[in-house]
Amino acid sequence: MTTLFISDLHLEESRPDITGAFLTFLRDKALGVERLYILGDFFEAWIGDDERTPLQEQVAAALREVRDTGTDIYLMHGNRDFLIGEDFCARAGATLLDDPTVVDLYGTPALLMHGDSLCTADVEYQKFRANMRNPQTVKMLLSRPLKDRQLMARQLREISMAKNQGKAETIMDVTPEEVVKELEAHNVQLMIHGHTHRPAIHELEANGKPARRVVLGDWHENVWWLEASAGQPVALKHQPLADF
Repeated sequence: MTTLFISDLHLEESRPDITGAFLTFLRDKALGVERLYILGDFFEAWIGDDERTPLQEQVAAALREVRDTGTDIYLMHGNRDFLIGEDFCARAGATLLDDPTVVDLYGTPALLMHGDSLCTADVEYQKFRANMRNPQTVKMLLSRPLKDRQLMARQLREISMAKNQGKAETIMDVTPEEVVKELEAHNVQLMIHGHTHRPAIHELEANGKPARRVVLGDWHENVWWLEASAGQPVALKHQPLADF
């Protein structure tokens, strides 16, 4: 039995190479595994399940094919696609997960997160995140006409890119103390997340015992995934995007 984890694909029409790599990944890696977890920023932007672009429909159909072979698919919101809803998940055969969520990974409890909530040094972003995730804000956003939401998404992306260029790298990475806090709050020794685009396996201490934090990579240049199997240590793997 095998479980796969991916995140930060940032699927969009302008990057057909990433979409192609993802479809190949599904066919070559995900078919026949027990579970596939997608931990946020699956899409570069998501303005509501009612948009239904050709890319979104293609991805939903591909996920459904994998689910129909017996692979359970789980999807977590990222900071780019937090408006993904139950309608898309139903079409894709996926289950929407809360952030954070603890799962049983072959006898080891694992804390799954997108990872943006761990970046507490970026105070400005955390205020923005709290406002955008407020249920009333979400309801207001989804009630606006589709064209208005499309324009808003483009504007927010431009603002985000401009602000990030002026931020220190340490501000946009996780706060170590917050990592330990979350591990201890959930009484686990393993955390898996994405968001930071800094793939690695970090050794640390939490709950008075050794712990690990696995950071998934983004798919800008490489295909990154985490592989977990019963009786085996988790393995963070990658291949050049061009090889898929």
